[in-house]
Amino acid sequence: MKRPVASLSLDLDNLWSYLKTHGEPEWKTHPTYLPVFVPLILSWLKRHHQKITFFVVGQDAAQPENAEFLSRLAEAGHEIGNHSFHHEPWMQGSGEEEVLEELSRAHREIVRVTGQAPLGFRGPGFAHSRSMLGALQQLGYQYDASILPSILGPLARLYYLWGSRMNRSERETRKGLFGRFSDGFLPLRPFLWKLTEGSLLEIPVSTIPVFRTPFHLSYVLWLSRYSRGLAIFYLKLGLWMCRMTGVEPSYLLHPLDFLGREDAPQLAFFPGMDLPRARKLELADIFMVTLKKHFEVVPMSEHARRIVAAGRLRLLEPPSDAGLRRA
Repeated sequence: MKRPVASLSLDLDNLWSYLKTHGEPEWKTHPTYLPVFVPLILSWLKRHHQKITFFVVGQDAAQPENAEFLSRLAEAGHEIGNHSFHHEPWMQGSGEEEVLEELSRAHREIVRVTGQAPLGFRGPGFAHSRSMLGALQQLGYQYDASILPSILGPLARLYYLWGSRMNRSERETRKGLFGRFSDGFLPLRPFLWKLTEGSLLEIPVSTIPVFRTPFHLSYVLWLSRYSRGLAIFYLKLGLWMCRMTGVEPSYLLHPLDFLGREDAPQLAFFPGMDLPRARKLELADIFMVTLKKHFEVVPMSEHARRIVAAGRLRLLEPPSDAGLRRA
């Protein structure tokens, strides 16, 4: 029997971007773990014979010391997407010109370093706005992948900001981190955003159908701290529910799904960073074997091509940017 399609992507958030989001001043020196992570992830993907989409941050592409590692991703045949330049999960509060420059600058640096022009975009921290969609249309992008249709995003934001060293102003800036409550009511399946001129394909990050709870690998690893069996059950439940409801999952990975506490001790505040690398890789292997058993796994641009070819997509109005603008 023919397997349904699933896409697999990885947001290449670097060490400095996690520190920045958490309000740690050390981020300003742009510390990196790419020399450790890129060989690790490329080896893992090669072992599983899998191509995926990497959403790359423009600031990393602009740093000379990262060029070799980012170019390896494209050379290995993986798709390169745009993950903004400064990786600010609160960028939905920016004006149209600022957003266009942010995405354009990232695009230029990514092309320069990897030789590959991005076709898709994911907002950092699932940030999205009308202005961002309009900028993507101007850049000629084929798809956006910034929506997380779950009401748990705001709760994740509270968890992430708890215990941080941010002042009140910095916390206010991050009020849109991990999406809005209303995102939980957006479609689980791909759809079209209705724009001023034409439309743009949206491929949501998959959550478990019916329950709408996130089940990307970061959540599975967090659960594994309490019960390995429960974590694996939760993962398999999510994939089974996708199959039963006809949802073609777009599954999300992060570097911290593979890096252990020994690789980035500065990120001890992040959920799951008390686990060693070996334990994470064991669960990552289980995930990949399970996913490929039930789905044909492709990069996001290929998934987008098949979605458009199949047609019959809903057309939705983008949410208003009112209330998002920063003072």
